[in-house]
Amino acid sequence: MARFPLTTISAAVVASMTLTACSSLELNPYSQSEVRQRAISDQAHMYQEQEPLNQPVTFYQAAARALKYNLDYRLKLMESALAANLRDVSRHELLPQLIAEAGYSDRNNDSGGTSIGIEDGEESLRPSTSEERYKTTAGLGLSWSLLDFGLAYYENQQKADKILMAEERRRRVAQNVLRDVRNAYWRALAAQRLIPQLDILLARTEVALDAARQAQQQGLLPRQEILAYQRALLDSTTLLTARRQDLELAKTELAALMALPPGTRLELADEPEPVLPPEPANIEQLEQLALEERPEIMEEWYGKRVNQNDLEAAKLRLWPNVSVNAGFYYDSNDYLYNNDWSQTGVNVSLNLLRLLQYPDLNNAQETQGDVDDLRRTALSMAVLTQVRVGALRYHLAREELEYADESLRVDDELLDYAKAAASTSIGSELEVIRAQSRYLLSQYQREAAYSRAQEAWGRLFNSVGLDVLPDSIADDSIQTLASELERMMSAHERNGIIAGPPPALQPVSSPAPSEPAAGNTQASAAPLPRQNAGEGEGEGAHGGSHVI
Repeated sequence: MARFPLTTISAAVVASMTLTACSSLELNPYSQSEVRQRAISDQAHMYQEQEPLNQPVTFYQAAARALKYNLDYRLKLMESALAANLRDVSRHELLPQLIAEAGYSDRNNDSGGTSIGIEDGEESLRPSTSEERYKTTAGLGLSWSLLDFGLAYYENQQKADKILMAEERRRRVAQNVLRDVRNAYWRALAAQRLIPQLDILLARTEVALDAARQAQQQGLLPRQEILAYQRALLDSTTLLTARRQDLELAKTELAALMALPPGTRLELADEPEPVLPPEPANIEQLEQLALEERPEIMEEWYGKRVNQNDLEAAKLRLWPNVSVNAGFYYDSNDYLYNNDWSQTGVNVSLNLLRLLQYPDLNNAQETQGDVDDLRRTALSMAVLTQVRVGALRYHLAREELEYADESLRVDDELLDYAKAAASTSIGSELEVIRAQSRYLLSQYQREAAYSRAQEAWGRLFNSVGLDVLPDSIADDSIQTLASELERMMSAHERNGIIAGPPPALQPVSSPAPSEPAAGNTQASAAPLPRQNAGEGEGEGAHGGSHVI
C-alpha cells in the first residue's frame, strides 16, 4: 500500500499536463505591443551592418550592394545553407540504430498464474509468480534495417539534389538582381543629370510664357504667331514633365534594390558611359550556351532526379525487409535465473500484396520521366525564344541610340543657330527657349535610349544564364564584390562566347548596316552634351567610351 501515493501523484501530474495542453489550443493573438516590437525588430534587421555610403556610387558598386544586401538574394543564400544542413542531417539516417533504454515498473499485486491439464482441464499447479512487483530494466540494442537504409539512401540523394536546386535558384536571383540594377541605374543617372537642367528650363519657360502673354496683350506680335509659340512651349513642357516623372522613380527603385534605409541620400558617379558590348556574332552558339547555363533548366533537370528517386524509394518498399539486431539487456527481477543476457536476431518480412503495386509504379515512373522531360523541353524552347528576342531587342536598341545621337546633334546645331540669330525681340527669345527645350528633350531621349540599350543588353545577358560572380571571393566587402563583378562582366562581354565582332550580315530591317572595319558608329558624330563637354571625345561606339 506504500506505493499508492506515488501512483496518485503520477495521475495528478498527467491530468494537469492534459488540462494545460487543452488550454493551449485556444486562440492566442499577438498583442499590439508585440506587433509593434516585431515591426521595429524586422526593420532593424533590414538595414543592419551596412557599409556607409561615403562616395558617389558606380554601377558595379550599386550591383555589389544589391547582391550583398538585397533581401531576396539573402533569402536564397539562407535556403542554400538550409538545404545543405538538411542533407547533413539525413546522412545520419544511413547509420544503424543504437538504442539505450532503462526503466522502472511496479504493480499493486503479484503477476502469476496456474496451469491446467489440456485433456482433463484439472489444475495441476498452485498459483505462482516468477516476477517481482517492483523491478528495474536496462538495455543497449543495435538494430539495422535494410529497408530503412535504402530509404535513407534515396532521401540523401534527394537532399543532395535539392542543394543543387537551391544553388540554381540563388544563381537566378543574382542574375535578376543585376539585370534590375542595370535597368534602374542608368535611368537614375539620367535623372540626376537632367532634372536640374529641366527645372531651370521650366522656370525660364514660365517667364517666357508670361512675356508672350504680355506681348499678346500689347499686340507686339501677330496673334496667331504668339499663340503658336505658346502652344509649342506648353507642348514641350508637358512632354518633358512626363519624362521627368518616369526618371524620378528610377532612384527610388535603385535604392530599394540596394536595400538602402529610407531617407538615405544616393548620389551616383557621373562618369563617362561605358562602351556598349558588341552584338553577338553567333546566335546559334549563344542558344547552345543558354541551354547549358540557364539556372531554370538546371533546376528542372535536378528536379527530375528528385522525382525519380522518390519513385525508386516507393518501389523499394515493395521488397523484403531484412533487419538485424543485437543487444545487451539487464533485469533486476530476482526470480530470473539470468539477470543479464545478450541477444541477436535476424528477421525477414515481406508484404506480398504490395507486390501488386510494382507494375503501376513502373508506369508512374515512366510517365513522370516523360512529364519532366516535356516540362524541361518547353522551358528550353522559352529560353531559346528569349535569346532570339533579346538579341533582336539589343540590335534595335542600338539603332535607336544611333538615331537619338543624330537627333541630339541636329538639335545642338539648331540651338547654336538660334542663339547666334537671337536679337532683343520677344520672338527671338521664344525661339531660343523652344530650341533649348527641343535640345533638352533630345538629351532625355538620348539618355532614355542609352538606358534602354543597357536594359536590352542586360536582358540578353540574363537570357544566357552566365554567372555574375566567381565561385570564390576573398571577402564580401562592397569594393571587392564590385571589382569581381566588373571583372566577370568584362570577361563575358568582351572575351567570352557572348561577345564578338558585329555580324557581317545584319537583319533585313536594318536601315544602316555597319561595316566590320569601322564598327557600329552610333556616336562618332554626336556632339558632346553641354554639361559633360570634354568627356569621351573622339571615340566611337566600339572604339572607346560613349559620348553622352
